Amino acid sequence: MSRSPFKHHRFPPKVILCAVRWYCRYALSCRDVRDLLAERGIAVDASTIHRWVRKFGPEIANRSFKHRSWRGLSWHVDETYIRVGGKWRYLWRAVDQCGQLVDFRITARRNAKAARAFLKQTCENARLYQPRSITTDKAHSYALVIGEMNRFELPGEGIMHISRKWENNRIESDHAALKKLITPMRGFKSLSSAKATLRGIETIRTIKHGHVHGKQPGVTGEIRFVEDLFGLAA
Repeated sequence: MSRSPFKHHRFPPKVILCAVRWYCRYALSCRDVRDLLAERGIAVDASTIHRWVRKFGPEIANRSFKHRSWRGLSWHVDETYIRVGGKWRYLWRAVDQCGQLVDFRITARRNAKAARAFLKQTCENARLYQPRSITTDKAHSYALVIGEMNRFELPGEGIMHISRKWENNRIESDHAALKKLITPMRGFKSLSSAKATLRGIETIRTIKHGHVHGKQPGVTGEIRFVEDLFGLAA
């Protein structure tokens, strides 16, 4: 039997998961979550909630991975900016034609090396298959890397690269929705904190949008799905 991740935590598992889910689902700071819990008679420090998010966000992501829906074959890829350690970093993200997240990666630079590493990671995370098409902006790095991926493919069997204007609105609007959630955080202190927190946020968004198997409709369905990952659902 695997060790419980809640061991040595003095708060009940359902309180911890509730706090993490609130933080990752809504545009709230750790102080906001602290105050919401205080209204329910639960006194928790904001720093404790931050530690919960860093620990249990990735834990929820790991446990829910096998429940993820199969990612589609048409990907939309783009990068946006986030603040990490007082510096602007690039957040690379890919979603499929249904808006389901395929993967994300944070890098210091926006170049062919970063694009190559991201697309390789994304293909591996998508269970070792390549998409039929990738829609991007007109950055030359994408064309270069997709050309490398198609190097040994037969004519007509490689990845179709689409870079026409307005074709990437799907992921750009998804960036905006994500930015709305992370704005109250005012940036991340470290790369590890950014990765852990974003894993939690992206996973809760995936659950919210129904891109997992076994989730019932509505917020109640989200709560039960997350609790069931840890064997807590009644």
